[in-house]
Amino acid sequence: MNIDLKGKNALVCGSTKGIGFAIAKQFALLGANVTMMARNGALLEKVIRDLPCTEGQKHDFLVADFSKPEQVKEAIETKVQAHYTYHILINNSGGPSPGPALGAKEEEFVNAFNTHLISSHYLVQGVVNGMKQNGFGRIINIISTSVKIPLKGLGVSNTIRGAVANWSKTLATELAPMGITVNNILPGATGTDRLKQIIEGKAVKQNESIDEVNKEMLSEIPMNRFAQPDEIAYAACFLASDYAAYIIGINIPVDGGRTGNL
Repeated sequence: MNIDLKGKNALVCGSTKGIGFAIAKQFALLGANVTMMARNGALLEKVIRDLPCTEGQKHDFLVADFSKPEQVKEAIETKVQAHYTYHILINNSGGPSPGPALGAKEEEFVNAFNTHLISSHYLVQGVVNGMKQNGFGRIINIISTSVKIPLKGLGVSNTIRGAVANWSKTLATELAPMGITVNNILPGATGTDRLKQIIEGKAVKQNESIDEVNKEMLSEIPMNRFAQPDEIAYAACFLASDYAAYIIGINIPVDGGRTGNL
């Protein structure tokens, strides 16, 4: 299969680094016009220069803070009102801070809900009419393997990610007749700043070295290594392509076999 995204417009959220940037880069390599979206405008201006333009694409960016859904809503509405249509949407944003659910403050749940579900919902509402008109749409949510098995020490994240997964499944059934697919990618432990934060937090909490925590986490992964961001991006490329037209409403773990169920 030769995946070709030429002529497709893709909105990739949380794309200044990590998994989001890897997806934006791979989409650009496949010919898509990429809109990067994140809260740091200065960083967006810098990293957008690293996106390939070998097919004559035009890349751009939108600035919005996902913890402030109204900013996200305004940004996407302004873009769409300028008669710009998106064929692909990647919902992706950094996870909540680690910690047990019982000790989490009420506002932590509310903030995470706004960041991960409400902002994503505004983006879907913003792009879906253009997808309907084209008879083609790919909505891909980057979530977590915690929607299958909750992860220790990630109480708020486990809770909110589960809500996002069920929201996604609901949307998938509603949008399928219009040629729009909605699917979730569930990354396992991936070499990003987020993983570094989790490892450092565990090391402090467990009074262990970072190397010891690394070894413990790797022992849970059959492949005995962490994922690279590009490996998550490859799954997104397939789901965004014509080849995935009949794949709807599913969770795809990309985790080296760590998740202990099907």
